Amino acid sequence: MDLHGIDLNLLVAFDALMKERSVTKAGIRIGRTQPAMSAALARLRSLLRDELLVRGPQGLQPTPRALDLAEPLSRALAEIQRTLDFTQGFDPATSSATFAIGLSDHPTFALLPQLVSLMAEEAPDATLHVRNFSARDDAIDLLDAGEVDATVGVPSTKTGRILSQPLFEERFVSIVRKDHPAAGHAVDIETFLALSHLLVSPENERFGHVDAALSKKGLQRRLALTLPNMYAAPLLIARSDMVATLMAGVIAASGHAQELAIFEPPVALDPVPFVMSWHRRNDVHPAQRWFRACIAKAAPGFDR
Repeated sequence: MDLHGIDLNLLVAFDALMKERSVTKAGIRIGRTQPAMSAALARLRSLLRDELLVRGPQGLQPTPRALDLAEPLSRALAEIQRTLDFTQGFDPATSSATFAIGLSDHPTFALLPQLVSLMAEEAPDATLHVRNFSARDDAIDLLDAGEVDATVGVPSTKTGRILSQPLFEERFVSIVRKDHPAAGHAVDIETFLALSHLLVSPENERFGHVDAALSKKGLQRRLALTLPNMYAAPLLIARSDMVATLMAGVIAASGHAQELAIFEPPVALDPVPFVMSWHRRNDVHPAQRWFRACIAKAAPGFDR
């Protein structure tokens, strides 16, 4: 038997007819007119080469062929409906879904603990996988490959297939060890430039935000150390004579703030934006939308 000519609407009509044993009642059940149901039954009879339902003293009576088809088709339709219901609604409290997030270094410390707590409360049976990335455009590769559902980091190169939402900003501050000669008072640009500097660059560059701001003034600092891991910097500064200019949140989360003197850098620096990004193909899925809402609520500065 060739089933290519049977569409889902015909199977829905057949299921309603078998349950109601009446063309009129079956039409009411699925919101179709009596002529439309009669036409559907005629089409089914032609395709399946069986009468399927014949008139009897108590309404339509199924043929043996119809009885053979009724239960498996009803189960199949119910499974399709459950699948459609899942994609139209999501209950985190009963879900055992797995989610994956890509995080650059700072959001791993600033956002992940709160995200884990939120998910444990709202979706106790869900699983979270975390992927780390350093270069900003690595986030695009992870999303394109479907390896993560969302990423959080500094903005990557704009592309139409990747959507994003601002989450939080981090301002820059400068630090020296607590008993450094420059500690305890405002540091002017001359003193700042006379110090040995530590540069944090997750992408292994040797020209950071401070260097860009100084170059606009025709100035240059001396780099004594560059490293990719920003969370190693506060301890290194606390144990040396160097100065570093870092995001304030890094210092707060490092566990070494009490060992450091913190001051405003003597050069204007724009804050660093952090965004959540996701692939357009995941934009409307209810489970994905719930996951992104959790990420947004976990971000520093969210009004809880």
